[in-house]
Amino acid sequence: MSIQSPPLVSIQPPKDVSLSEIEAELGQIWQSREGDNGNKDIPSAMRATTFNFVVYEPSESQQILAALGFYRGPIDGIDGPQTKAAIKAAQKVYKLPVTGKGDRELLNQLRGSFENLKQGKEDVVGGANEIQYNPASEGNGIADAIAATNPCRIIALCPMLGEDEGVTAQVSAYCPVQKYNQNTLVCCEYITLRGTATALERIGGMISALMVSGLPNIVWWKATPDSEYGLFDRLAKISNNIVIDSSSFNDTETDLWKVAELVKQDTPIVDLNWRRLAPWQELTAAAFDPPDRRESLKAVDRVTIDYEKGNPAQALMFLGWLASRLQWRPASYNEEGGTYDLKRIKFTTTDQRTVEAELAAIPTADSGDIPGDLISLRLSSTDMEADCCTVLCSETTGCMRMEAGGGAQSCRIQQVTPLFDQKAEVLLSQQLRRVGREMLYTESLAEMAKILELK
Repeated sequence: MSIQSPPLVSIQPPKDVSLSEIEAELGQIWQSREGDNGNKDIPSAMRATTFNFVVYEPSESQQILAALGFYRGPIDGIDGPQTKAAIKAAQKVYKLPVTGKGDRELLNQLRGSFENLKQGKEDVVGGANEIQYNPASEGNGIADAIAATNPCRIIALCPMLGEDEGVTAQVSAYCPVQKYNQNTLVCCEYITLRGTATALERIGGMISALMVSGLPNIVWWKATPDSEYGLFDRLAKISNNIVIDSSSFNDTETDLWKVAELVKQDTPIVDLNWRRLAPWQELTAAAFDPPDRRESLKAVDRVTIDYEKGNPAQALMFLGWLASRLQWRPASYNEEGGTYDLKRIKFTTTDQRTVEAELAAIPTADSGDIPGDLISLRLSSTDMEADCCTVLCSETTGCMRMEAGGGAQSCRIQQVTPLFDQKAEVLLSQQLRRVGREMLYTESLAEMAKILELK
């Protein structure tokens, strides 16, 4: 199954403007379209009135790809088919493996060419503007369809390295062509602001003013949330949701604790990585839903969670969810390292029993797109008479380690069907349809923070 986005029509390609001209330039776009209403061959266009969508994009890859002529779409921080195709085109020019995924080697090549471009030097990418590609051939187009399916005002904040030379701005407008109504285009406005992190922080008040009043404000913060960064703090105070993805965290446990502290302070954060846990949570709950097993849940005192080595966020959040539902109180936290980077956490139950949990980072030869995806988990008991042993496994990996550790207990084994697509852009497209805090996430994150405080 593939999800295709409608084609985008550009009614204003990226245009450099001064900060003071942004609103005037956007207004002129729609005034010019009003003059086309008498021409039946040109569909009328109207501004969207859904929400404001701010993207904080710390990676400069898309920006440099555009400057060098590889990328022709809006600078929106969305790694969709157009960006993937541009990366492939660049990899061909630089004679690198053509994967469609950006890496450090490609970024270094792009940076070198960009510096040559600024200095007026000839470069290997001198003919890059002639490279043609077809984004539609790149498969799933839902990433580029975030704006297409949710027309809005997008403000892309692109922090740049180097000296603080102020903030530059571009405006553009793109419209999805809807099959059911090709006479009217509902369009998305793009405002792209570039500068150092300090420069962007300095104009934080202007960024707030660029948001259309009366509409929900959603921020996709593609970095670790930092309350000490003035721009993040300002945006958090005026946003309905701050969207993050903890699968991209580098110092995962420290960063997760920071997020938990922000959520405790009522910062409206939602984590796309939390949504990836939904199938695991649903199957775990369903395993103990039958009346004959519900009581046996109280006997669970052993938890084993395996996840793909690289990022323990999903494993820690799942354990926090389990502890919050069963009212387990964290008592100790130890790390053993080794091949599996073992983490051992002990809990105390309301009736003073001890529960032991083990989190194991499993090295995998073919890791997926999401660092730290859950592989399998087992809930069991030291009471051999208890009918509570439950094993859940992902479809792709299986349960060999869990089955081998089952002991004398008879375990119920179920396979978890993962979400159709776990990529951040797909989950984000779904998240944009709902606004507000999630109490289950808040409660689970609070328990996870108690675990990390024992470290």
